[in-house]
Amino acid sequence: MFDEYIPYGRHQIIQDDIDSVVDVLKNHNLTQGDQVPKFELDIIKKVSSKYAIAVNSATSALHISCLALGVNNNDYVWTSPISFVASANCALYCGAKVDFVDIDPSTGLISLDSLKNKLESAKSKNCLPKVVIPVHLGGASCDMKEIYKLSMIYGFYIIEDASHAIGGKYNNQPVGSCKYSSITVFSFHPVKIITSGEGGMVTTNDSSLANKIKKLRSHGIVKDSEEFLIKEDYPWKYEQQLLGFNYRMNDIQASLGISQLKRLENIVIERNRQLNIYKDIFSDTPLTFQKIPKNVYSSFHLAIIKIPREFSEKYLDIFKGIRSCGVGIQLHYIPIYKHPYFAKFKFNKDNFPGAEDYASRSISIPLFPGLEKKHQFKVKEAFDRVLL
Repeated sequence: MFDEYIPYGRHQIIQDDIDSVVDVLKNHNLTQGDQVPKFELDIIKKVSSKYAIAVNSATSALHISCLALGVNNNDYVWTSPISFVASANCALYCGAKVDFVDIDPSTGLISLDSLKNKLESAKSKNCLPKVVIPVHLGGASCDMKEIYKLSMIYGFYIIEDASHAIGGKYNNQPVGSCKYSSITVFSFHPVKIITSGEGGMVTTNDSSLANKIKKLRSHGIVKDSEEFLIKEDYPWKYEQQLLGFNYRMNDIQASLGISQLKRLENIVIERNRQLNIYKDIFSDTPLTFQKIPKNVYSSFHLAIIKIPREFSEKYLDIFKGIRSCGVGIQLHYIPIYKHPYFAKFKFNKDNFPGAEDYASRSISIPLFPGLEKKHQFKVKEAFDRVLL
């Protein structure tokens, strides 16, 4: 299948997925039917949270999570610079100011030392963050217990950006249980662990947050008469109580998500198996893989390999060379502060040595269900050809 080109990631659709979607297409409700609530309930059972709210993307989920926590133009939101831009944009949508916490280049995850130092400095300047958004890069959870301890000292909320990490675990608890956070966000984009086409999910254990997020995803509208603010008993009545958005997931997407979720454990096991094969076949090279903390079970949305520091000046040539071999590699991610839009905020790259080091040496190599061992050897051959 991949004799000419091996992508870094791709979705896998089986007949059960197709049948689930077709069943919905034959039904009366393509949206606002019974599939979204079922998907939400299945997620609750899978990640051990009290509430789950399905939306049309993880970006939407991050946005309304910030709004539900009251983020506004007086606030600071901190996140990782090594992430997709949505992890920062969600705060900008709310008018808040964004800043970044440097990472540990060996894991790609927020550095606890950097976070502690930045919090101490921010406290002295009276500019502590309202929300910190740790990013579980590649499917590996940040050290949430320690971040939670800091939140108790410095008074910030936590949104876990677990867009990569459904099916992963931290301290033997499912990512998404929100044991150490207010909210967790998942992505179901086609290259993620499971897909609903496009889609996202918010999990939380806070009933007031769940209720507000439900309103925000659907124009701020309430249809339950018991929740009406104006007590008028008309059969056609509904109320807009907040300025919300059309961020709903439809039933077609939810049916695909429900079907895929049934295979989540097997998909994650397969991704771990493939990663271990890579580690074995790359063991005779100076290349290393993303370090996974001991108390973390990664779902391995990404297989991140790192070239030695002495090779970093040749990073562009290495990258182009491997792609020319028909291997679809990618950098996850360009540090967010380097994008042209963020130039106006005048971030100093010298404040983020971990992110700079990471981005100069890290390469995501192909990893997805259906990838065969022979294709993994082709990836290795491409590196051998370019590096030797």
